[in-house]
Amino acid sequence: AIVGDALRRIGGQDVADPEIVPSSLGWRYRTKITLTARGSAVGLHPYDRPDAVFDLVECPITRDPIMALWTQVKRHRALLPSPLDAVVLREDRDGGLHVVASGSGSARPWDAAPLLMAVGDPRICYWWAPERGAARVVAGPAPAVPAQAFEQVNPELAARIRAEAVRALGEVTGRVVWDLYGGVGDTGGLVAREGAQAWSVDVDRSAVAWGQRRWEAGARAGVPGSLRFVLGRVEESLRRLPEPDAIVVNPPRTGLAPRVTAKIEQWARRRTGGRVAYISCDPATLARDLARMPALALSGVVAYDLFPQTAHVEALAVLEAR
Repeated sequence: AIVGDALRRIGGQDVADPEIVPSSLGWRYRTKITLTARGSAVGLHPYDRPDAVFDLVECPITRDPIMALWTQVKRHRALLPSPLDAVVLREDRDGGLHVVASGSGSARPWDAAPLLMAVGDPRICYWWAPERGAARVVAGPAPAVPAQAFEQVNPELAARIRAEAVRALGEVTGRVVWDLYGGVGDTGGLVAREGAQAWSVDVDRSAVAWGQRRWEAGARAGVPGSLRFVLGRVEESLRRLPEPDAIVVNPPRTGLAPRVTAKIEQWARRRTGGRVAYISCDPATLARDLARMPALALSGVVAYDLFPQTAHVEALAVLEAR
């Protein structure tokens, strides 16, 4: 209902409420949790008091390995950096665990070695994210996956959404496909393995670097496909790309930048039948962006319960140039 209402009211689309694809896990699905530090408390905000923070004891939608790690870390709160703004705990796609502490007002990096010793698990990777500067590992093993790169917190259902977005493009063999806001290149890789000439664009340097290394390693091992990575803001990088035959976009909650919707609208006006798969985590910005691209007709939309027990919803909108 949230998705359908936004598309009708904001986007001016004549559509019914979409089909809903459930998550296979209703609980313990989140692979990441972000905790705020406020005074002596480290935890979450009460729903009705966003200025307050309570100490987190348990979060039943977060995966067990992360909550077990938090139980250990909070016993040694004094070993976290000071001043402390936030703590992110994350389980990466290989099962590695990360603790990312961020703080402001201190020029000295966090010495996490005492916390590593106190927790007692040498496999955990500890990161320090200063107010100004890139996050870096300060204790534990060198990570295989960058802890700061964006990944969906419900990876199983997110993989299904990416696969269905690629299928929605139709036949892509030999065609140029843009993967905009592509992160580590998961969607671009799927398109490339279907025979397309894929271009993945993202502004996150660590995500692009890791994705490129992973793709090059696969190519050396014989994985077929053509995938090129472009580092930069999407709105500033489109001029560097070849004319596409199809497009996948997966923007943040803010949606597509105006220059991006303008570029796609221009493309759609001269590309009858060209398809766009729009993966959205915010129905309001999805609807707004569709209204900005009238040359594209909405041919289908599906809602995914990517974040069970919350009001957040993921949607896949399939668009076709009129």
